[in-house]
Amino acid sequence: MSAPPHTLAPTAWQDAAIVRIDRVTPHMRAFEFDAPRMAPHRAGQHVDVRLTAPDGYQAQRSYSISSAPGAGLQLLIDRIEDGEVSPFFHDVAAVGDTIELRGPLGGHFVWQPADGGPLLLVGGGSGLAPLVAMARAWATAPEVPVLMLASARTWNDVPWADELAALEARHAGRLRFVAAITRAQPGRAQDIGQRWDAARIGAELQRWGTLPRHAFVCGANPFVETVAQALLAAGVPAPAIRTERYGG
Repeated sequence: MSAPPHTLAPTAWQDAAIVRIDRVTPHMRAFEFDAPRMAPHRAGQHVDVRLTAPDGYQAQRSYSISSAPGAGLQLLIDRIEDGEVSPFFHDVAAVGDTIELRGPLGGHFVWQPADGGPLLLVGGGSGLAPLVAMARAWATAPEVPVLMLASARTWNDVPWADELAALEARHAGRLRFVAAITRAQPGRAQDIGQRWDAARIGAELQRWGTLPRHAFVCGANPFVETVAQALLAAGVPAPAIRTERYGG
């Protein structure tokens, strides 16, 4: 019996094989990797992906890990039409292909059940990826109250919307999941048909009946700025708010 491979440092590049590809939304796919030399990750961390062209040109991007700790390595990749990396994953990459990765990286935007709560998760589009990892980690020990707020054009554009709704139903009273549907009619009574703003976020916090001990916000720059300011206005202490942004 062969010995298990040695774990590499998070900054070291390693080859990882794609073992599964799932269509999560019309524009997002989830890629699962076999990365046996990668150290265990914490919910909220990310990995760097590097692609090398035949002429030696390299393109590198960072993607948040969406899987729960101990549940393998899953990345959510949104298709960016003029991007250098995401079109490759959507149009070319296949199960069995080997990709260069390094990680897990990041130590500020992380949460584990031992950190406690109440826990607030707010994400827009693919910014839900690290928050879904946190929700999945929470589900292994659902002892603290969680409020999860998502934003997307339609229900079908919310990554893992049905999984999150099922998680809410399974843990009724412990997890509340609300989606802001910005370009269609919301399909559930608790969802809203507009963007998140200070009034709506304040109303959800009032309905929740508590302020978070930990608040994680992830999405495009304007979204994160709006949500962070709304949380401050609602009385959430600044040290409790952690943000992660992507361009656009």
